[in-house]
Amino acid sequence: MPNTEVLAARSDGLGHAGGRLSVKSVGKSFGGATVLHDVTLDVAPGEIVALLGPSGCGKTTLLRCIAGLERIDHGSVTVEGRVVADGHAHERPERRRIGMVFQDWALFPHLSVADNVGYGLDRAARGSGRVEESLDMVGLAGLGGRMPATLSGGQQQRVALARALAPRPSVLLLDEPFSNLDTGLRVQVRAEVHRLLTDLGITAMFVTHDQEEAFVLGDRVAVMHDGRLEQFGSPAELYEDPASAWIASFVGDANFVRGHAAGDRADTALGSVALTHTLSGEVDVLIRPEHLRVSPAEGNENGTVTNIEYFGHDHMIRVDLFDGTRLACRAPGWPTVSRGQAVTVDSDGSAAPAFTV
Repeated sequence: MPNTEVLAARSDGLGHAGGRLSVKSVGKSFGGATVLHDVTLDVAPGEIVALLGPSGCGKTTLLRCIAGLERIDHGSVTVEGRVVADGHAHERPERRRIGMVFQDWALFPHLSVADNVGYGLDRAARGSGRVEESLDMVGLAGLGGRMPATLSGGQQQRVALARALAPRPSVLLLDEPFSNLDTGLRVQVRAEVHRLLTDLGITAMFVTHDQEEAFVLGDRVAVMHDGRLEQFGSPAELYEDPASAWIASFVGDANFVRGHAAGDRADTALGSVALTHTLSGEVDVLIRPEHLRVSPAEGNENGTVTNIEYFGHDHMIRVDLFDGTRLACRAPGWPTVSRGQAVTVDSDGSAAPAFTV
């Protein structure tokens, strides 16, 4: 997976052409409770975007509004330059050229694999070899006669993907597509799905609450919180230059060290730290674990090692500074310090974001 011969055939004019998806000022409420607050984002043709956020932040509702499964209250949804919803008009889901893979895959247990894949196709398309082609693309050639219950979880997920791709949508939406898979299988299947989507050049948006998954699969990541789009950018932008302290904590391990900023530097318990933006006054400086150095104390110790977590390729050192600040420090290889040892912790000199207190 994917079948390269099928992908080559699609590149000759039979394939998916990723369409631009635009969401502008979309709002949605249920029973007086606002779930989406004026969400705006634009997804380029062929781009893969991850919708990342905690449970209940509105990301699945946004996906359902784009698909046409929910009516928006205001704003607009545009697919390939065509307005499919604007608060007044509401184009039916089957007319939007949008495919969707649900969290539980939503396969019909009484239908064969082939009938599941062909369910949304008209009679002519079902007889054109489209079903077999879609199954071949996801690595399930020859399994069309099987029933869903006889397949593994990973295979059922691929059937759901084949069904979504069979109508040749311009946009594909995936709602927590890997959450029902075991950890090892999830890593394998998501890599296969990512390769398939990029090879097809299809525009895709997927929902996840897993930061690692969002960073691995998304060309860009849209972070949502309480129904609002907090930040939309590349994984590197979100990690290195988060728009808020909340985003900094949500998208990775974050150390916040209190300091006093004056221009492009802040005085902290770790010494003077360079800042990415000029600030003044009391601030919380964000220092990622990999930007901290831990060394045996030589008369200038400022903390004590409380724990060490060894992962093989690297390790995490937990340190309590003498002022009460708790830090996570990441370093490669085998630890050179031990639990209970007095140590010196300082910054590696990288400029750090900071947030006014």
